[in-house]
Amino acid sequence: MEEENSYQQDEAKVETRPQSINYSEEFEVRVPEVGTSWFAAVFLVVNAALGAGLLNFPESYYQAGGVLIGIVIQAFLMIFVVAALLILVYCSDKNQSTNYQEVVFYLCGHQGLLWCSIAITLYCYGTCITFLIIIGDQWQEFFIFVNKGLFCTNPWYMNRIFTIVVTSTVLILPFCFPKKIDFLKYASFLGVVAVIYVVIVVIAKYALLETPPEYIRTSPENWIDVFYVMPTVCFSYQCHVSVIPIYSCLKKRTLREFSKTIAVALALCIITYTVMATCGYLTFGSKIKSDILLSYNNPDVSILVAVLLIGFKTYTCYPILHFCGRAGLESLWCYIFNLSAVSASIHEKVRRIIMTLVWFFTTLLLAVLIPNIGVVIAFLGTLAAVFIFVFPGICILQLGLHMNDFPVWKPRLAVGSGILFLSLGAFIFGVTFTQAILDNLHGFSGSGAENTCDTNVTST
Repeated sequence: MEEENSYQQDEAKVETRPQSINYSEEFEVRVPEVGTSWFAAVFLVVNAALGAGLLNFPESYYQAGGVLIGIVIQAFLMIFVVAALLILVYCSDKNQSTNYQEVVFYLCGHQGLLWCSIAITLYCYGTCITFLIIIGDQWQEFFIFVNKGLFCTNPWYMNRIFTIVVTSTVLILPFCFPKKIDFLKYASFLGVVAVIYVVIVVIAKYALLETPPEYIRTSPENWIDVFYVMPTVCFSYQCHVSVIPIYSCLKKRTLREFSKTIAVALALCIITYTVMATCGYLTFGSKIKSDILLSYNNPDVSILVAVLLIGFKTYTCYPILHFCGRAGLESLWCYIFNLSAVSASIHEKVRRIIMTLVWFFTTLLLAVLIPNIGVVIAFLGTLAAVFIFVFPGICILQLGLHMNDFPVWKPRLAVGSGILFLSLGAFIFGVTFTQAILDNLHGFSGSGAENTCDTNVTST
């Protein structure tokens, strides 16, 4: 069976997905001469999972109806998050796939790969918008620290739109044009440091809190409010697209070995997100903002350092996500116009520049129009549910339908699991997407500058 790695190739080629798959034979695992240990892979998974969702997690607890409700929903979803990771890793072994798209292509064919690439491109696009909004948030906190009185008079050079547009154009756009981005690989370490530091600061601020917030929710106002935490959880724990490349680089590529990586990595993420969300929410209560750092109205040096670290992480992460999204756009372009590898390379540089400019300036426009990261995460969470529930569900369903030489209970279990994943994924997608639309129609809260200057909010 000939494996195809991209639908950029000529459609005249024979479909590589077999009509009936026999998994009774042993698959030889290709182990690289030099690979990553399962323990080192833990940090790669953690770095993929811990991101912008961390800043929005405390507010999601408030929206859902309190800490207890938030933790219960999170624990329920974690069952499927872990199961989806194991499903994807198991499926990747069947064809020695090296990325998420290959897994989907092997089991779902060209159409599955097409929709998978579209979903990944949209997800990267939305995440880039989130990064630009976060940049505006961090500049706001910086100006408040330097001179709050001047900031509240709204001078043009402290205006949110001005800071996002100018700094992003100078510090991000030049790094989006290169064909390769391996020069940014060392920035991921500082990104992990930034996340850890923010968590420590939030915990310390809660421990030193003198005056508790006026109002803390302990139950949802409406039963449907419990679903508000779902987009944030899905967005925050979505490392499924990255996990297959990480698994493919293991020194000992087995499901048992990588299970240790998943267990340790997700345990660290669960502790980090839960502690961060709990302490952050209990510090501010109903005054919590979509970006936790914006809730500190009188930032001190510790908050300023957190702002600078998150800002640096965001500036360096945008080109990485843009690169992934641009690669998806390039694949879609070649698929739509049926370009061969040779034809695609002819105008590649011009196409790359045009795609980069269109991508950057459209995300920039949306970032200055959208008031806070909660708006974007609400939609990205629904898309993340597709990667966590829908595609893994389809993959395990396909496996179950083509298991010929297994005890009868195994294909039935696989098919049942696939149906469960697809049903739950469709439900979460529908509910959270509807909530995001309705909230958008009713209006989200602003970035927080107005509250910072005009009202008295808990300050620590």
